[in-house]
Amino acid sequence: MRYVIGRPKRAIRRPGSRWFTAVCWTAFGIGIVMSISVMLAASAYRNAGTDNTDPFQGESGGVTSTNKASAGGIGQAPLPSKAEKPAAAAGSKEEQTYINVYLTKEKRTERVTLETYVRGVVAGEMPADFELEALKAQAIAARTYIVRRLELDDHSGMPATAAASQADVTDTISHQIYISLDQLKKLWPKDEQEAKLAKLNKAVSETRGKVITYGGEPIQAVFFSTSNGYTENSEQYFQEELPYLRSVASPWDKRISPRYQETVKLKLSDFYARLGLGTKKKPVIRVLDKTAGNRIADIMIDGKTYTGREVREKLGLASSQFLWKLDGDSIAITTFGYGHGVGMSQWGANGMAEQGKSAEQIVTYYYTDTKVEQASKLAAKT
Repeated sequence: MRYVIGRPKRAIRRPGSRWFTAVCWTAFGIGIVMSISVMLAASAYRNAGTDNTDPFQGESGGVTSTNKASAGGIGQAPLPSKAEKPAAAAGSKEEQTYINVYLTKEKRTERVTLETYVRGVVAGEMPADFELEALKAQAIAARTYIVRRLELDDHSGMPATAAASQADVTDTISHQIYISLDQLKKLWPKDEQEAKLAKLNKAVSETRGKVITYGGEPIQAVFFSTSNGYTENSEQYFQEELPYLRSVASPWDKRISPRYQETVKLKLSDFYARLGLGTKKKPVIRVLDKTAGNRIADIMIDGKTYTGREVREKLGLASSQFLWKLDGDSIAITTFGYGHGVGMSQWGANGMAEQGKSAEQIVTYYYTDTKVEQASKLAAKT
């Protein structure tokens, strides 16, 4: 459910499709979903999403409630979408849309309603003690991602196994981190359940059916953990220019995110090896160009040119904005921000919410020139 990067574009089915109509009538869902534990908050803060292999993937985006890095690229599996609209129960006024989620550790597929899936993603991607409007913004972004994926019949990033063959999406950073009800029960102290559950459910129910659109279509709602003060133009990290993924200022991150500035120290031998350089001398490093978001676009190291993204990924850095300092046989690298920098900053969203901004104000700020619409209105346009 994305503008596909690195492979041929596919025609987007108009939202009047049978599946999309089902989305428009998605019920609130009856399963109880628990929110993420305060006990997990510290690790969530410290392990905000880095990039996975899907270039336009929520950096799973940002503040994750697991200890895994996240976001960015996916393999391809030629599997048809198995999300389906079951027949409505007799007398029912609503029809459910179901999402089949492949639980990678358990090697099984879990079938949940769309809104239950959104709650599981919000629980996996953002700590429940974030502001309610930030959680709502995350819910809208998560819903937009899965709606777009299903509309495109996109099965990229799915394991080529029999167990995953009936699934629409995984629960990992290859798509969006999803935490099932059973997992949440194990992670969350009983005395915190009622309040956290109520907050998470409120974030999802108050945004039910809402998606972010550009030109009448759901967008690729990528997100990440922490900005360096600015978000990034999509083409400066992912090669493809999208009009709603433009660089904007995000000053809140520096004040509130624990991932805003970090320093790592590498032995020069390790530094050279990761970059594929054979030299043994102290490196000569020169920045050649910066991006619109003040990250490194191109950098020369001992006569070899790299993109900022390449250096970030080869060295395992938090961001492609960094400074360095040679120290004997080591190099200290200080990064600013955490994640690819494209789309919505999760810590920035929380900062905006703290200042009284609504979820819709947050998402339309980070995703420029977009609208927040009900799926039913999109279907009515066809």
